Amino acid sequence: MADGWPPAGEIKAIFDTTGRTRAIARGLLEDHDRALAEVHSALAPLREEKARGELAGIPVTRLKDVTEGRLRLGGLEDAGYTTVLDVLEAGPYDLQQVPGVGVQTERQITAAARQVAAAVAESVAVRIDADARDARGTALVTALHRLVAAGPGLPGAVETARALDRDLGTALTDAAPARGRLRRLFAGAGRRDLARVALAGLAEAAADRDAPRLVADAALDLARRPADAAAAWIDFELQSPAYYALLAELTGAAPDRARAEGFLPHEIAARVNAQPLDAAHRRVTLRGYQEFGARFALAQRRVILGDEMGLGKTVQAIAALAHLRAEGAGHFLVACPASVLINWTREIARHSDLKPYKAHGPGRAEALAAWRKAGGVAVTTIDGLHALSAESVAMLVVDEAHYVKNPVTRRAKAVASWADKAERVLFLTGTPMENHVAEFRSLVTMLQPELRLDAEDAVAGAQAFRRAVGPAYLRRNQEDVLTELPELLHTDEWEEFSAADLAAYSTAVQAGNFMAMRRAAYAEPARSAKLERLKEIVAEAAEGGRKVVVFSYFKDVLARVGEAVPRATGPIAGDVAAAKRQELVDAFTAADGHAVLLAQIQAGGIGLNLQAASVVVLCEPQVKPALESQAVARAHRMGQVRTVRVHRLLAADSVDERMLALLAGKEAVFDAYARRSDVADAAPEAVDLSDADLARRIVSDEQRRLAAPP
Repeated sequence: MADGWPPAGEIKAIFDTTGRTRAIARGLLEDHDRALAEVHSALAPLREEKARGELAGIPVTRLKDVTEGRLRLGGLEDAGYTTVLDVLEAGPYDLQQVPGVGVQTERQITAAARQVAAAVAESVAVRIDADARDARGTALVTALHRLVAAGPGLPGAVETARALDRDLGTALTDAAPARGRLRRLFAGAGRRDLARVALAGLAEAAADRDAPRLVADAALDLARRPADAAAAWIDFELQSPAYYALLAELTGAAPDRARAEGFLPHEIAARVNAQPLDAAHRRVTLRGYQEFGARFALAQRRVILGDEMGLGKTVQAIAALAHLRAEGAGHFLVACPASVLINWTREIARHSDLKPYKAHGPGRAEALAAWRKAGGVAVTTIDGLHALSAESVAMLVVDEAHYVKNPVTRRAKAVASWADKAERVLFLTGTPMENHVAEFRSLVTMLQPELRLDAEDAVAGAQAFRRAVGPAYLRRNQEDVLTELPELLHTDEWEEFSAADLAAYSTAVQAGNFMAMRRAAYAEPARSAKLERLKEIVAEAAEGGRKVVVFSYFKDVLARVGEAVPRATGPIAGDVAAAKRQELVDAFTAADGHAVLLAQIQAGGIGLNLQAASVVVLCEPQVKPALESQAVARAHRMGQVRTVRVHRLLAADSVDERMLALLAGKEAVFDAYARRSDVADAAPEAVDLSDADLARRIVSDEQRRLAAPP
């Protein structure tokens, strides 16, 4: 240190450490570039095929639009050139043989066709066909899988690696004279001063452990051997939104920005886009519109997220909570209907590393004590919120917030009390607020009382309404943001038995009656937790004008659903003649707007086209998984123009959970190797997972569980 420089050994260590860090960063960037190149290579033929298909459907007369009507195309049509694709596939010589088409006209026609082709190529969206699983689709899924499997933190790690490569590269060059005395001796004073500053920066970088660890972990994840085709396809079916989000990003096929931003005023959208979103505590990849939703909740602080059912409001809320946790916040509260409480605890644990606490039921006091001590997310019911003393939390999330629209009710007062003490508040509702101005005004008063809302704002239309209430309200519809429509979205709706459900279930278990166990959740309709959730799903579908098909194995369950749900028709059952079944389907399809069709899954799941339905409810899990797949396929098929949302109603700590646990291990293998085979399609029972032993085992397990002391 006599000359003011660190010891030679220390300098060498700084250069070695930062050199290794830069090498790892560059390696990640190179691997990432190769992975992207593989995706683009696999994507190119699929996009070309899709574009050709669209061009084959565009009549040649559309070329007049490109040239503002200057082209004469009658001769082309007479010569058999009926589509834009026909023109593109013909050469100049062939086109010039058409009467009335000279060199100049041929050039204009070709240029116009190429202009249309370029517009189509830019806008074409590729859908991945999990049913076909051909070579090109498999190549794309496998290439995407490598990036998806690296986790939602990969984009952030790549950006960190890019910054490290740039900054360390510059600093290593600038600090080069510091490597030895002779170098410093022959460097000018200015060069030595630059080297001192750069060396200090390298020393700081060498002491940083977080950024290099983030990059190294991502490099290891990305360098893993690519999955085989079967594993990639299974993963695609399990988390297709992550694949489509990545695909949209790489192809530029993201939804129109104004739609994805809910038609918010520009100044609000700009503020939201400037809001950071830390993914450190998140375990899920968000689509662009979902990232915007989470940023909106953070930037605007006290808001309503009103996305249409199926767009992932829960995930957006969890992303906002995870960001606040990364900023140091520790305590969050979710208030929701009892019917979705289990869903919330599971989704929080699945999509983040935040710890959920079920602050409801007999263990509520213990859960709250643990939450207050360790932090995390307390999840309670809206109806039970009044029994908890309001305290400060970093964010209060209220699901199905339209339940608190009446400010004089006890539940609304409890929410308002907690909202007053919360740093941020996020209300979630899939009910379109445009048609409920008074209700919306009541909710906004809890959040942003200074925001005025007049009835004429709603009368002016949905987009005008959203702009007027932009500071507090964000809503997107499926058609606005899901560019790969139609998509199939599965949700397992976990419910807790009501007291009546549990009594009926216990009786069925004691009797060893497997079928009675499966439908015990509907034994007393007035006190059925599953039926209550089903009614909520149907009501939300009705708000959006969507048609619903409800499947159950049991006719008596369907009868109870029919009594509880308005406008329900059917059921389609095994004892209903084929002609009558078709009449029921035709009437359901022809109904204007919302309608509900009931069907026994073993009857309605085969041979009928139900693509008029965009919401499917499965009243219970099936012993034969193929039955569920066939039933859902009745709605999710060619001709379906809306995203299909599948809700499977499940009771926790019951036969439902035991069935899923026993079937889960084999089902992935079944999906990969059997379901797509000719034998499986022709006779699913030949490869299905069900047998009499399954029922006996579940009955025995449940009898032991319920007989055991608590």
